[in-house]
Amino acid sequence: MNNYDTVILDIEGTITPITFVKATLFPYVISGLESFLNRMWGSAELQEYIALLREQAKKDVEGKASLEAVLIPTESEASADEIKNAIKRNIRWQMEADRKIGALKSFQGYMWKEGYEAGILRGEIYDDVIPALDKWKATGKKIYIYSSGSVSAQKLLLTFSNKGDLSNYFDGYFDTAVGLKSDTNSYKNIAKSIGKENDTKNILFVTDNIQEIFAAEKAGYQVVISDRPNNAPLLPESKNYKIVSCFDQI
Repeated sequence: MNNYDTVILDIEGTITPITFVKATLFPYVISGLESFLNRMWGSAELQEYIALLREQAKKDVEGKASLEAVLIPTESEASADEIKNAIKRNIRWQMEADRKIGALKSFQGYMWKEGYEAGILRGEIYDDVIPALDKWKATGKKIYIYSSGSVSAQKLLLTFSNKGDLSNYFDGYFDTAVGLKSDTNSYKNIAKSIGKENDTKNILFVTDNIQEIFAAEKAGYQVVISDRPNNAPLLPESKNYKIVSCFDQI
């Protein structure tokens, strides 16, 4: 790698096993959704997240994003049970489609917060990540996260991790509010927000997703592909980039 002074890390498949997300975080939402809605029903906070889901569902239907999009009625249109059922169908549909939509990610993070704070959930971090973070910090590098999960969910995973509270390592967090991870403009937006819009060549981005690699490279970033256990198979184009299976190879 050339010299770099800034590191931006993906989460799933990069610093955290994909199995943790697929086998722990996602099932936690699906299995606990009904009881969570019943327990939190009527709270102003829950209503804010429902409003986001409702707004996104309208956009999906109006934009014909999917014939399976589930509209969520308001309190004046349906009973509480009918609204809850619509929410459950909406979230299950979105999760089955593995959508990277802000409203869904925000709701998931809202549920995970309770699980993390209760000690039911603990973020899984690969053993080789901490030494790399220590090395980067010791040499004065700035470290950021860019993930499709909401910023709040990112912070929870890193604060309540199996390696302890890692939040002090990170200088900032980005989610799809800056743009989709496969869009070059997203990486330009991040560079601008951290004062490096004219210095993207000194940013290193690490992710398991080749489409994200393409997008970040077009924005001028240095890029590294994370090839962890259970990640998607590497595509032929991947051979054109540095591939690591452990952070000490960066």
